[in-house]
Amino acid sequence: MSLDLESVTDPATYAAGSALKSVAIGELHFETGGYLPQVEVAYETWGKLNADKTNAVLIQHALTGDSHVASSELLAEPGWWEYLVGPGKPIDTDKWFVIATNMIGGCYGSTGPSSLDDRQQPYGARFPFVTLRDAVNAEARLADILGIERFHAVIGGSMGGGRALEWAAMYPERVAGVGVIACGGHSTAEQIAFAQAQVEAIRLDPNFNDGDYYDGPAPVQGLGIARRIAHINYRSETELNARFGRKFQNEEDPLSSPVAVRNGRYQVESYLDYKAKDLAVRFDPNSYIALTEALMSHDVGRGRGGQAAAVAEITATPFIVAVNSDRLYFPEQSYQLAADFGPDTPVHLIDSPIGHDGFLTDLHQVADAMIDTLGL
Repeated sequence: MSLDLESVTDPATYAAGSALKSVAIGELHFETGGYLPQVEVAYETWGKLNADKTNAVLIQHALTGDSHVASSELLAEPGWWEYLVGPGKPIDTDKWFVIATNMIGGCYGSTGPSSLDDRQQPYGARFPFVTLRDAVNAEARLADILGIERFHAVIGGSMGGGRALEWAAMYPERVAGVGVIACGGHSTAEQIAFAQAQVEAIRLDPNFNDGDYYDGPAPVQGLGIARRIAHINYRSETELNARFGRKFQNEEDPLSSPVAVRNGRYQVESYLDYKAKDLAVRFDPNSYIALTEALMSHDVGRGRGGQAAAVAEITATPFIVAVNSDRLYFPEQSYQLAADFGPDTPVHLIDSPIGHDGFLTDLHQVADAMIDTLGL
């Protein structure tokens, strides 16, 4: 399959008011047996691909993230790694062609449960089970279409780190350097347990309707509970205590009314309520389930003789980063992954009080090391 690169990157192919492009990659067979006859992959780009197509860098988003890593001429809105990507920034788009995809199974342009089938009906409950390897296969098809045979680096944080690692394991000849940030080589039992609670919260919402809710109210209450559980893991106890302590929300008093009709809230409750409502207006509950279960499946050693054996086959230069206060992906997992790469592989530590989300806010602390290690 081939497609003229100029037609893909021509601004005229963008949706109005958006930097997002979308390309049909054809049919996709999923790892666990699912199948879709046609799949779209949505993505954004920054910089220009050079003539020999050797300056491409792929950036991978986290669970509820998207492809909008940084602002561009087409979309001025700041991205989630705004300080990292752009002209003169650590990943310098005057030098590098940066591409970021939206993971299949999500709801930001790539094919997912809310996408329409050939009968113009949402897939809903019929959408296949997605793994990180399925996502990487889809991205590899996109790279083929763009004519990119090898990425100078594939970099991601959290779930994006898992996808970056799978890229290096699945296509070693196509990845020169791999950045695995705030993510280990597999999801642990505790991480699966927290994720399962989030998934069940959505499925137990009265509006879930076994995933086929698109012609009625969405299960946003369940999604909100899932987001609350997740966000507690994204932040640290130290940060929550410092920001909120036991303070009441404005004039609300959580001690002033019976439990059954409790109206008062602590400030931390108000904060979690805000996070729940924010996600409900921008994310599809089915996609939350699909991507959460994909992350639960994350295990670079699955079918490859275990993590150490799988990592031993990776030829890409590793850049491993942990957040010292992370209580979702504990730094110990990053140290184990680095050890599997070899005794000379360091772990670069972000010193942040906020927890897992430090990979979003404070990666600049290790930007110079990333440039040196990955040759950026």
